[in-house]
Amino acid sequence: MHAVVEKLLGSEEPSVRFKVLVNVLGRKLHSPEVVKLQDEIRNSERVKTLLSERGADGRIPLPPYSKWRGAHWVLATLAEIGYPPGDESLVPLREQTLQWLAGRKKVLVLDGRARWCASIEMNAVLAMLTLGLADERAGGIVERILDLEWPDGGWNCDKNPAAHVSSFHETLLPLRALALYAKLKKSREAKVAAERAAEVFLKRRLFRRLRDNEVMCPRFLDFHYPRYWHYDVLAGLVALAEGGFIADKRCAEALDLVESKQFPGGGWSADAKWYRVVKRESGRTSPREFGRTGKAGQSSLVDWGPIGKTRMNEFVTADALFVLNAAGRLRLS
Repeated sequence: MHAVVEKLLGSEEPSVRFKVLVNVLGRKLHSPEVVKLQDEIRNSERVKTLLSERGADGRIPLPPYSKWRGAHWVLATLAEIGYPPGDESLVPLREQTLQWLAGRKKVLVLDGRARWCASIEMNAVLAMLTLGLADERAGGIVERILDLEWPDGGWNCDKNPAAHVSSFHETLLPLRALALYAKLKKSREAKVAAERAAEVFLKRRLFRRLRDNEVMCPRFLDFHYPRYWHYDVLAGLVALAEGGFIADKRCAEALDLVESKQFPGGGWSADAKWYRVVKRESGRTSPREFGRTGKAGQSSLVDWGPIGKTRMNEFVTADALFVLNAAGRLRLS
């Protein structure tokens, strides 16, 4: 077996082992081995810390979209790391998130295009579907987002009237959510919409501008974990692999990039991060996390592993192995 796979299977982090077992070795979610591992994830210190700010009512006393500790982001994070589905104790966080989303109604339309952050709603849908918490409201969100789709197949919240191309950031999470919704709900409409969204990335080979073939944004070439709503090439490949688009030949250059970034001894780095770690003191949040606005900003109660181009990050490595395996580029024996 691939040496780095063996290394990750021995990780102290159950979520890393989960990602490898399911996304690389193909274990079924209902298999006893995976079910047992998901129970370990539920009881891990990482999860206990992520949920530690819940009050007696099961809600987190922060705005739901507070980065990265509000209810919206906690649910999305749990979904990403293999938390077991069907946990009713998470319903208050779902309700907190959906109630907030219900208040987001006013859509700005410029030059015939809706300027809307579709990543917000569809991240919630993705989390609810993955965690087994979705009800009929998820379908309503999907219908609404499809009504706001841009002509090229994606979404954008840019208020510049001249903006006419979908945003990678705003289309990434809708692609993932639509692909999963189509699979679970047997929705033809969602499947076709996912195909349109995938084309936004594929036609640009995941990181190149159409007009001159240059790299769209140098930051897209850096890998991160967690990615939250941000796009990078590895995030794009994960989304395309989940949706069944990874075999498209236009993924080849991006896959080459992933292979080129592997360390000689195996593994990949988290080149940068989108969060900063804060600590809670005596059951309350440390005041150091608050700026002049008094609001939490991109703070995380947990650390997600080493950052820097010389040290392996297990979460990034698990995702890199997933996309290479899905593309038929990983030899496990």
